[in-house]
Amino acid sequence: MGSTSDAPGTNRPGTGRRQLIKRSAALGLIAAPGMGLLSACATGGGDDDADKPKQPEGKVSAKNPLGVKEGAPLEAFIFKGGLGDQYAKDAEADYKATYDAEVKHTGTQQVGPKLQPRFAGGNPPDVIDNSGADHLDMNNLSTQGQLMDLAPLLDAVSFDDPDKKVRDLLYPSTLEKGRHGDTFDVLYYAFTVYGSWYSRKLLDDKGWEYPRTLDEMVALCGEIKKAGIAPWTYPGKYPYYVHFNLFAQIAKIGGMEKWIAIDNLEPNAWTSNDAVKQVVEHYEELAAKGYFLEGSEGRTHTQTQTKWTKGEAVFMPNGSWVENEAAPTTPEDFGMAVGALFDGGSGDRMPHGTVRAEPSEPFIVAKQGKNPIGGMELLRIMLSRKHSQNFAKKVKSLTSVKGATEGMELTPGLASASKLVADAGENLLTIQLQEWYPKLTDEKLGGLTSELLTGDLKAKDWIRKAQSYADEVAGDDSVTKFRRTA
Repeated sequence: MGSTSDAPGTNRPGTGRRQLIKRSAALGLIAAPGMGLLSACATGGGDDDADKPKQPEGKVSAKNPLGVKEGAPLEAFIFKGGLGDQYAKDAEADYKATYDAEVKHTGTQQVGPKLQPRFAGGNPPDVIDNSGADHLDMNNLSTQGQLMDLAPLLDAVSFDDPDKKVRDLLYPSTLEKGRHGDTFDVLYYAFTVYGSWYSRKLLDDKGWEYPRTLDEMVALCGEIKKAGIAPWTYPGKYPYYVHFNLFAQIAKIGGMEKWIAIDNLEPNAWTSNDAVKQVVEHYEELAAKGYFLEGSEGRTHTQTQTKWTKGEAVFMPNGSWVENEAAPTTPEDFGMAVGALFDGGSGDRMPHGTVRAEPSEPFIVAKQGKNPIGGMELLRIMLSRKHSQNFAKKVKSLTSVKGATEGMELTPGLASASKLVADAGENLLTIQLQEWYPKLTDEKLGGLTSELLTGDLKAKDWIRKAQSYADEVAGDDSVTKFRRTA
């Protein structure tokens, strides 16, 4: 899930994620952007040979493995949210210089509304960063045969090492998440680390240590409150931010097998999982003891981040885009850091140090674009060491290229996130529920979480209602269903 950004004249990211979900769903624009480890229950799609697009064909060589035609114009449509779009412009400049081609660039937060008519009209741009609240329905585009199979990109030699293919550079979860069935047609470029974010300086100054367990967290919250600081804050306008941690904490304690049952909307997946009870009751306790910053329930993500960077609260759930997004209000010596998931007890199914880290920022190449081969080549350039590191420098976030930041001098938040991923090894969680069923998680469960954190809903009722809402989605034939096995 990518970050959102404030749109002028609104008090919600990108005009309001919930309103946009409702509006875009009505237009057929919204669907789950995460399709890895799944098979869609819906079938259909276009004939690969029908309406085959005209593609510029250049001479294939070691330096041009995809056969990009020199001088052929390229059009890129980039989501301009919390990550900005300068990183893409920088890669486009190299494309332009290499192939002596004009590149038309559009940076926007309105990807869906602007491009849905163009896809319908058969004249989409070549490469698209399909992120943000108002994104295109990638499942529909894929089943309609509108997206390029990116297998040629994966099998092309990497930009920096002729002995490695592009696929060899990527985290396995990137290869898994970008598939619709057997076709890899979505490249998730960023690699987001989710967790509990804090100021290293504040903890050091107060002599506090980042807790290892849920019980230690509750105890520390008591000390923090006595010191006159709020232990936690969260963006109550967008309670799904809390789910970044809450869902992952359930998976860490209860294990991925039981979490996958939740992702797959299986009967009693919420109510039969003891980890759900433990984690939701933990949040109920935090609320009952007054450990959330007053007014959190009414703030946006940027307002919340400002309160946090000003030291009014110690911990905040967020993703690794926050260092870039909160940069304007972050003190130079803040020491932004992110911590791993907490241990629940000796019966945890996953070890200490487990982290939720997964591919994000989905890029697609339109089959009916005028230069889809060029679109794939732009992605190959973006996956080079130069541009992976440029992305890290520009937006303080990781890409899906393994080890791309090695040897770099990293900003505090990025260094912390990188170390967390490295220390976790194979213990990296991916959560699909928020990607597949955002209306369920952001609206329905989000409403429950809002009430839970203000003390207006008991944990047992959160769990009961969550199961009921999940069952409603499972039984709704109008909602495309997905499944994962790992």
